[in-house]
Amino acid sequence: MIETPLVSVVIAAYNMGQYIREAIDSVLAQDWPAVEVVLVDDGSTDETACALDAYADEPRVTVIRQANAGQTKAKNAGLRVARGEYVGFCDADNVWLPGKLRRQVPLLQANPGAGVVYGDVALIGPAGESLPAPRVKRWGGRISGRLLADNFVTFNTTLTPRRVLEEFGGFDESLRMAIDYDLWLRVSTKYEFLYVRETLVQYRIWGGQMSHRTGERLDSYFRLLERFLERYPDSVSQADVAGAYAHTYITRGIWRAREGDRAAAWRDLLLACRRRPIDIRLWRVAASLALGRLGPRGRT
Repeated sequence: MIETPLVSVVIAAYNMGQYIREAIDSVLAQDWPAVEVVLVDDGSTDETACALDAYADEPRVTVIRQANAGQTKAKNAGLRVARGEYVGFCDADNVWLPGKLRRQVPLLQANPGAGVVYGDVALIGPAGESLPAPRVKRWGGRISGRLLADNFVTFNTTLTPRRVLEEFGGFDESLRMAIDYDLWLRVSTKYEFLYVRETLVQYRIWGGQMSHRTGERLDSYFRLLERFLERYPDSVSQADVAGAYAHTYITRGIWRAREGDRAAAWRDLLLACRRRPIDIRLWRVAASLALGRLGPRGRT
């Protein structure tokens, strides 16, 4: 018989009144019998507070209200209150699918050397309509080298032993973006990641997301990459480092081309070439840019 340890699910919300109940209800509807929701209202000024009143008599939901401090501090505030042996995260505009915890908890119980179990997502629009999703390559095991190039560990699908989060100090409060990427990179230096090839979460795409700030996000990736290499220089190979820089330069080059800055796009592709000249993606993007197929109205 499988033990039923408590799972804590941290939800940080800022002005998410239109979606917050759907997120909470998707967690409470899990068929895992021991679940608590720790909801941190990060100074919302919309109808979030009214939406949360619906859970006033729900013992599985703890609401923390604080002045607006940003997502990093809000998530850490939730972690400090969480009591579960395992911790998951559900952004306030996303939805957990049925059976997520039933699939993940036994895997962590059977693999004490694992630090994270995660899976796939389906994309939905503002009203919950299905959206086409790009194909993403994901890996399990010791993934530091691959993860350094691209964050393929989707935050809302993860489940992590609380002891691992405590060991690594939770989220770095000096960061504003890519806080999960930073955390998973650090965890990957010591623990294995388990990948479940199943769709576990509906990830909502809409205009209010921080993830739409592409330029700022890409700049933050470069800073995280450099900081990680300073702190954990022996955790990845030189080939991994070259691949990570090349991948990020190419990605930024594509974005700059789509923003109409061809000169900056070419500079990024040149930097990628210096790091990793034999890169199929690099030359495909360069060809598209040269032929005018990549630009504000084009695509790769």
